[in-house]
Amino acid sequence: LSLSLQAKMSRPVQAQRLEGIDKNIWVEFVKLAATYSMVNLGQGFPDFPPPDFLREAFMRALSGENHMLHQYTRAFGHPPLVKILAQFFGKLLGRDLDPMTNVMVTVGAYQALFCCFQAFVEEGDEVIIIEPFFDCYEQMVKMAGGTPVFVPLRLKAPKDGKLTSSADWQLDPTELASKFSERTKAIVLNSPNNPLGKVFSRGELELIADLCVKHDVLCISDEVYEWLVYDGKEHIRIASLRGMWDRTVIIGSAGKTFSATGWKVGWTVGPNRLLQHLRTVHQNSVYHCATVAQEAVAQGFQRELELYGKPDSYFIQLPKELQQKRDWLVQSLDAVGMKPIVPEGTYFLVADISEFKSDVPDVPDSDEPYDSRFAKWMVKNKGLAAIPLSAFYCGAHKNKYNHFIRFCFAKEEATLKAANDILQKWKQEKTSP
Repeated sequence: LSLSLQAKMSRPVQAQRLEGIDKNIWVEFVKLAATYSMVNLGQGFPDFPPPDFLREAFMRALSGENHMLHQYTRAFGHPPLVKILAQFFGKLLGRDLDPMTNVMVTVGAYQALFCCFQAFVEEGDEVIIIEPFFDCYEQMVKMAGGTPVFVPLRLKAPKDGKLTSSADWQLDPTELASKFSERTKAIVLNSPNNPLGKVFSRGELELIADLCVKHDVLCISDEVYEWLVYDGKEHIRIASLRGMWDRTVIIGSAGKTFSATGWKVGWTVGPNRLLQHLRTVHQNSVYHCATVAQEAVAQGFQRELELYGKPDSYFIQLPKELQQKRDWLVQSLDAVGMKPIVPEGTYFLVADISEFKSDVPDVPDSDEPYDSRFAKWMVKNKGLAAIPLSAFYCGAHKNKYNHFIRFCFAKEEATLKAANDILQKWKQEKTSP
């Protein structure tokens, strides 16, 4: 008996780098949505299928004669996929890319981000993150031993009577410049931005680029929503600006590009002097991504290269469809008094819940931001799931922007209609005596 008692471990087992990063908003809200929601506009994935040509490519790869597609392929990317990505992004960036050294395939954009932070960031390094931000940036920087430094997009009041646009959220140039120092190793840029849907303008990107060049800083450019831009807006790639190719890693995602988030195929594009370090992290972590999915994505890109700029291109059709869904949800929210911020890109939309505060009373001295309590109340009492905007902020600004929630509109018409029905009924309940 005494031996078995002694055999129990008493020393701490958790690595110190995991301290304080164990909580995850998605785990909590996905569980809530699964338990209560009738309509889930929370998590960011389409509830419609990927395009037929992509599913057919997957089926061909799965059931075809080439049995090697069931085995390992090249660790850093299936040759047909890196070749077409090099061709495609070479065209977009106006430079010759080497598929073997300028492109690496990852397990979704998530692993691409992880590779970047592990490869470049160490103890004492600072990484600038623009708020609101996709939450894993902060955690991954901390896991690598770095210190996140936050700079917020600040909301400028829109013109009278106009709906707020994601373009009304802007960087303060002086504030941004003040965050750069000799300790700054990298800045994370996410355009189009999740959660706001902001598409950074050329002027804003030039501001960031000039500071990167001046302070000799890397840019980790998360461009997973690059095709999802609306109202004739243009997605500008920061790597194409003067002095930026050499210091930028571009991150992309087949999940967002082809509406196939469960396939987990992502990629990085950049100069070999940066990508060689990502390859070291990749080969010592996941090593390899699913061959069949890579083959299908390669065929999807082959088709898109041939149809580039033509009306039949999925990259032209998808944003057209999503813009209609966006406009529909904007109208729906506006009609009930949840003030929407009209996104220029992505498939997310943030709405101001101030007029609904009477439904969810404030809890004085609560540690939990108001929008988080509101979103939990809404899913439990109304069956509609969304994500609180405060989840995309660090401590200092969590409570400043705590009256917004984020909806995902990459949904079937029936899903959006069901959400509208919930909102309409809610509004009637509020106005009826």
